[in-house]
Amino acid sequence: MTSLKGHTRSRDARIKPVTELAARLSRELQGEVLFDHASRGRYSTDASIYQVTPFGVVIPRHQDDLRLALDIARDARVPVLARGAGTSQCGQTVGEALVIDTSPHLNGIVEFDPEARTVVVEPGIVLDHLNAWLKPHGLWYPVDVSTSAQCTLGGMTGNNSCGSRSIRYGNMVHNVLGVDALLADGSEASFGFVDELAEGSRAHQLAERVKAIAERVGPEIREHFPKVLRRVGGYNLDLFDCQNPKPYDPDGRVNLAHLLVGSEGTLGVSRTITLRLSPLPEHKVLGVVNFPTFYQAMDLTQHIVTLDPTAVELVDRTMIDLSLENPAFRPVIEKALIGRPEAVLLVEFAGSDRDAQLASLRRLNELLAELGLPDCVVDMPEPAEQKALWNVRKAGLNIMMSMRGDGKPVSFIEDCAVPLEHLAEYTDKLTEVFHRYGTEGTWYAHASVGTLHVRPILDMRRDGAGKMREIAEQASALVRDYKGAYSGEHGDGLCRGEWVAWQFGSTVNDAFREVKQLFDPDNLFNPGKIVDTPRMDDERYFRFPKTYRTIPLTPVFDWSGWNVTRDPLTGEQGEPGSAGDPTHGLAMAVEMCNNNGHCRKFDAGTMCPSYRVTRDEQHLTRGRANTLRLVLSGQLGDEGLASDDVKEALDLCVSCKGCKRDCPTGVDMAKFKIEARTARARAHGLSLRDRMVGEMPRYAPWASRLPGLLGAVERVPFLSRRVKKALGLAAERSLPVFDGNFLASREASAGPAVGTREVLLFVDTFNNYMEGDNARAAKRVLEAAGYRVHLNVRQDERPLCCGRTYLSSGQFDKARLEARRTLDHLMPHVRRGVAIVGLEPSCLLTMRDEFLQYGFGKEAQALSEAAYLFEEFLVKARHDGELPLELKAPGVSRAMLHGHCHQKAFDAVRPIEQVLGWIPGLEVETIESSCCGMAGSFGYEAEHFDASMKMAELSLLPAIRDADADAVLVADGTSCRQQIRDGAAREAIHVARLLEQALA
Repeated sequence: MTSLKGHTRSRDARIKPVTELAARLSRELQGEVLFDHASRGRYSTDASIYQVTPFGVVIPRHQDDLRLALDIARDARVPVLARGAGTSQCGQTVGEALVIDTSPHLNGIVEFDPEARTVVVEPGIVLDHLNAWLKPHGLWYPVDVSTSAQCTLGGMTGNNSCGSRSIRYGNMVHNVLGVDALLADGSEASFGFVDELAEGSRAHQLAERVKAIAERVGPEIREHFPKVLRRVGGYNLDLFDCQNPKPYDPDGRVNLAHLLVGSEGTLGVSRTITLRLSPLPEHKVLGVVNFPTFYQAMDLTQHIVTLDPTAVELVDRTMIDLSLENPAFRPVIEKALIGRPEAVLLVEFAGSDRDAQLASLRRLNELLAELGLPDCVVDMPEPAEQKALWNVRKAGLNIMMSMRGDGKPVSFIEDCAVPLEHLAEYTDKLTEVFHRYGTEGTWYAHASVGTLHVRPILDMRRDGAGKMREIAEQASALVRDYKGAYSGEHGDGLCRGEWVAWQFGSTVNDAFREVKQLFDPDNLFNPGKIVDTPRMDDERYFRFPKTYRTIPLTPVFDWSGWNVTRDPLTGEQGEPGSAGDPTHGLAMAVEMCNNNGHCRKFDAGTMCPSYRVTRDEQHLTRGRANTLRLVLSGQLGDEGLASDDVKEALDLCVSCKGCKRDCPTGVDMAKFKIEARTARARAHGLSLRDRMVGEMPRYAPWASRLPGLLGAVERVPFLSRRVKKALGLAAERSLPVFDGNFLASREASAGPAVGTREVLLFVDTFNNYMEGDNARAAKRVLEAAGYRVHLNVRQDERPLCCGRTYLSSGQFDKARLEARRTLDHLMPHVRRGVAIVGLEPSCLLTMRDEFLQYGFGKEAQALSEAAYLFEEFLVKARHDGELPLELKAPGVSRAMLHGHCHQKAFDAVRPIEQVLGWIPGLEVETIESSCCGMAGSFGYEAEHFDASMKMAELSLLPAIRDADADAVLVADGTSCRQQIRDGAAREAIHVARLLEQALA
């Protein structure tokens, strides 16, 4: 890990002061103080290419903590770096400093004035959370950046963020009215309109000094400040330029708060921010313009903006193709395409009059026809389809970063802004530059304002740094030729700090240095940013320098699919990279996390349930991926995946697989946890509880013969407590009941034995020994539909098992043996074209996922393609015209559906909704929820019970408690049904049982 230069004392000289700093912070603050190596490592990166280890991390509990932390750091003469979501793409939020993370607690709404359309917020509030709070009032904060689900208003203010609709609403600097900030000398100042600042106040004194600096260099400001909307480099000294006013306020008033906007935390630390709000548009329509060439899309943008749209956003061919590879995005992007376009533009119109917006959409179609492209627009007038497509656009960065292999799209020139009339020529010439260096660029984003996000594909481990420097120099020359801005949206940071002097000239750059000295004479606020910055390609600051290596270890899964090389120009995949290194594929899978923080969302999807209840970076998918990366590269010792750091980071991971689907780059933390649990078990052995969980399929037959035994234990409180304590189980949980053996029952062998259509019903351990009624119901439904139902066991051997319990307890070798045994038994059916149908999502979907990485080759692939969840199979059969299933009203009129996490990960909730929709008179509501929190054995474990219940209380249990008493609850997951029973005292059933009730 690396550190910044520029401080007078050496690292060794600082060890003792930093140790004393940690001790004092821990004594005096109520918030968290994190100085351990793993925590510092997790805060050493943001969404940029850089990594700089901080001295420590403070998470203030309240405003007094924030002030006290700054006071203590100032006494110790230790730099501070205020940070929100850590989504910066230029390295603004990494540095050798004390990081202060305001996002977990300093995220409140302080004041709200709906009449004046203003709101005062703390810096840690997330943009989407604020807008959700404002929505009932008909207002919103319109700087709608693509990271709106995770970015904080403090970070947006420090970065002068822009967003997709800046053509209508402007940037942060146009929408911030005031900032209350703590300054480097310990004082507090309220920054606002200069004509309202109290005479003699700290803010007024600073305003006078800054004004004098700005007036002195006024001619240089007018010459060198780019005349484009998207200009976020340096400090906003032009706010005082009265001779050639470019006001950031609609009324042309000078507001000193605008100096802090875009200052990247180098001038002050925000306590609160006052924002100007806008009326929420009542109606929106969207036109998706398909272009046969990329050049046409760029050239015609200047004509499209004359229609007064609220947004014109680009999606290029690369992003389209990557979206089509993502199961969550594929059905959305397909609806927007006409043929195979090289680029599409998302053109939005919004306002209070729907007819006016529809008229604008018609004019868009007419304009394109006049420009020679008739019938190239896909009209999307309805909100649901618009929202789905905008979500794909918002995920643009992560979608691009889903490329596998060492070569990745690298951010360093991605938001240069040029006037629209030069956009097509600029992009064309920059593409020539990329080709000159044997690479290609991926393009997307803000065509409306001439700011396109472009990232050339480079391998930073090899020759990427040299190419980055040369491409940057040639790109800057193009930007200068077209009188654009080198930094158009994402700020300066470590990546573009050295280009500030190039953009603004030495005189203005010296003025910036004066401003920094005025506010922060000891250089303690985020040093090394905007002024006195390092070179962008100083390898000491890279996350992946040429010296980067992974430690030797042998993963248990086959990760060769991630260990690839790809030609940036053709996209063709070559031979596996780093041949002979078994760690590399696993490392590449871990490094798919680009630190963009998409996993920090709270309002939708599954990811990440543990972070939602802890707000702790350690329990975030990004935090876990960073921990694994640091471990695999030897930066956290040499114990590898068996280390305590990995165990702690993955402790609350419930293996929900939400990240597998919700993360646009497909980070699969559940599978990483299997690797880590296996390594830990091999290094430290298994506990009794681990063995009990893993061996459940082995002892379930014996337990089912004594169904009353565990019930008897439960009925004796003293005995129950002793047994649960010995096993490490939560006293609040009821022990599972083994009440039968469906596969050995008469019902299993009964039923029609003839028929041309066959299916194999895979009855898992849970639905065989604990809830046989589910298997019985599924068999009846399939037989009623005319299928000959085979079962997954012969009478002379124990039932088959997917091995899931072994995987979750770290017993990989046993899991693989079970998988091999299951595969051998099922393959004759698969070869005959018989579908394998399962009831328990975690079991059946193991065949579709983990089986593929055991090294079983084509057989595993064939089983994966033949394996269906019960409701998936029914939907497919109906689609194929092979489901003569007659249903009647089952006696209930309302159903509430909770999807299992793995169903959500594999987009398998919709089939349940479809099947339930076949039942006459049944109204179905799907509960919008994350993980239920039970997650197999997780919710049973004593140390995890509280976290389990908090996850359930996020949305699932409150929704069930509010449900009508006569509503039937549907949940396919065994664990989900148990959690609902324990947490809400309601019984949920498998969809198969409800269908059985509805059989005509």
